[in-house]
Amino acid sequence: MLHAAAIAIFVTMALALARALLGPSIFDRILAANMFGTKVVLLLAVLAFFQDRPDFLDLALAYALINFIGVLAVLEFFQSRLRRQARPPAGEGGQ
Repeated sequence: MLHAAAIAIFVTMALALARALLGPSIFDRILAANMFGTKVVLLLAVLAFFQDRPDFLDLALAYALINFIGVLAVLEFFQSRLRRQARPPAGEGGQ
């Protein structure tokens, strides 16, 4: 049963990776990267249960926190970049 779960996780990781590479927008790619990170956490949890290694769960939790903070940082970067591009340059405001 755990082998089937691991295979299903690998398949969804491959699909997420394909979406991250081929996504139509940057936000689709970021969402796919976040999904890939979430699947890595799930795979670590399955491996921890499969190999009877509860210390892998600590790694999974640490990776989940890093993944969450990283995605927030990347989203903030792209959002601020889009705001800067939408704002007219200084001196051209029609004063």
